[in-house]
Amino acid sequence: MEIHNLTSVDGFILLTITDVPRFQIFLFILFLMFYLFNLLGNLTIVLLIIIEQSLYKPMYFFLGNLSFLDAFYSTTIVPTMLSGLLLGDKRISVFGCMAQLYFFQFLSTTEAFLLSSMSYDRYVAICNPLRYHVLMGRMSCIQLASSCWLIGFLYSLSQTIITFRLPYCNKRQVTHFYCDIKPVIKLACANTKQSELLASALFAIVASSTFPMIAVSYIYIGSHLLKTQPRQQRLKAFSTCTSHITVVLFYFGTFLGTYLGPATQDSLKNDRMGAILVTVVIPAINPLIYTLRNKEVHKSFQRLLAQKQLCLKCN
Repeated sequence: MEIHNLTSVDGFILLTITDVPRFQIFLFILFLMFYLFNLLGNLTIVLLIIIEQSLYKPMYFFLGNLSFLDAFYSTTIVPTMLSGLLLGDKRISVFGCMAQLYFFQFLSTTEAFLLSSMSYDRYVAICNPLRYHVLMGRMSCIQLASSCWLIGFLYSLSQTIITFRLPYCNKRQVTHFYCDIKPVIKLACANTKQSELLASALFAIVASSTFPMIAVSYIYIGSHLLKTQPRQQRLKAFSTCTSHITVVLFYFGTFLGTYLGPATQDSLKNDRMGAILVTVVIPAINPLIYTLRNKEVHKSFQRLLAQKQLCLKCN
């Protein structure tokens, strides 16, 4: 089999989620609604956190980062997927594939570290409230969030180099609806075992740096609340953590199942189901999870609507 340089490969062909035309229209409408709801919900949260001074707190600073990230996280994948469902356009250029893989890995890794930062924020707020404003001051939060974005950038760069340093031949069919590490590596005209192991090892380092930190934070939080707090305050503190724990379980459960296993045909099929959850469903429901029982966000949103109505009356 003749091996070409990567730049001479005539693009890749992505899979569609289904080849049945009536299901394609249904899924297009369904996923478009999820995507629009994702953009509306997450960008509204970002706007609220920017303009409402009552939300100038570390918890909402990280939530704003997470909402901004979720809005653009889906944007790297969903428009291409919708185009494939509606127009049947399955082609993607080599550099388009590279960019999609890079930004997906960048944003998903940054999200993992942001979730761990949010767990640390909750730990300090509940277990060490007297030092909260010292440990989670403005500069500390900015440095912590910046570190999350920087780690995501470096991790994604390394994974992209691992994937696209391999030689690619005339195999062009990516067994996924977007360019991800495992299905793209499987197209290489070389022994990919070493690259797959290296990619899995890097993911394992990220997972072992984030999920255990979240778990330990909540173990300490639970132990502290059970020992020291009365029942009413305990329930209130637990309710503030429930939304974060829910997102963490959804997020890490899906990604651990996707990236730690070998790239077999069966695993790639399962990965596609997990990818729909991660790229379409979870970013859309995150705004609901974080704001459904949050009274401060509700009040800020009501004030924003009241100000908007007042402005319309004045005009």
